[in-house]
Amino acid sequence: QVQLVESGGGLVQTGESLRLSCAATAGTYRITTWAWFRQAPAKEREFVAAVNRNADRPYYADFVAGRFTIPRDNAKDTLFLQMNNRITEDTAVYYCATAPPGSWGARSESTFDSWGQGTRVTVSS
Repeated sequence: QVQLVESGGGLVQTGESLRLSCAATAGTYRITTWAWFRQAPAKEREFVAAVNRNADRPYYADFVAGRFTIPRDNAKDTLFLQMNNRITEDTAVYYCATAPPGSWGARSESTFDSWGQGTRVTVSS
């Protein structure tokens, strides 16, 4: 499996921007699809965004609505989630996950076999 460590969470105001990071520290050769999920309080975990590691082919959940991007730095084995125009509904624990070959386009948790511990983001009005 891939070892993943998220960072960058915290408290922000609505409308502010925040960038999360996900560093892969082991098993990086296994990464094909690299994704962000989130779990809001009292809700199930949901897909946010993903990208193919070796091709710039990102895809997003509908609720992102152009507010988020998912840049990556392959040389540093790091994935980012750039979140702009934050709203209170973005309050959640954000998780980084990876999936093996053949998984591009996947949005289901069950496809992703490596997960980070999560980083908490709180958006206040």
